[in-house]
Amino acid sequence: MTKNSKTPKKESFFQRTRPLQIGLLVIAIAVGSVAFFSSGNSNNNSNKQKKEAVQRQTEGDSKVVKLTDDVFDATVSSGVVLVDFWAVWCPPCRIQNPIIEQVATEIGNQAIIAKLDVDHNPRSASVHRVQNIPTLILFKNGQPVQRFVGVQQKETLMAAIKSHI
Repeated sequence: MTKNSKTPKKESFFQRTRPLQIGLLVIAIAVGSVAFFSSGNSNNNSNKQKKEAVQRQTEGDSKVVKLTDDVFDATVSSGVVLVDFWAVWCPPCRIQNPIIEQVATEIGNQAIIAKLDVDHNPRSASVHRVQNIPTLILFKNGQPVQRFVGVQQKETLMAAIKSHI
């Protein structure tokens, strides 16, 4: 006995959801393109304008500058700048925070003391090869001159800053 009729093949899950997959891919490409082209490097802004964009977000009397990837290079480009690479979830970073505040208060206008949240600003952390936090990097005229990994005492940081002023 021969069968002339073919039994219909069952479509696989991937075959059944193909239109949905294509739609999601198109949406992903569109969103990615918008994000890429809208974030572009605003090279039209001078370093002076970027530096003015550095906002001292104060929590009480804090003298610590909160950095973002967008203003990082402009901020460290001149003078002496100590940057604390940290994250909210990091217990040693919480220990380092009041020490950074003390350094900022004591150093005054001789140097900039800044913090960069590595979770929200991964580009700068990656460029400077920050693998552990807290990491503190001392910059002079845009170049890293000293690096500290782990919690540092106020005296250590003050001595390092003063040696580069």
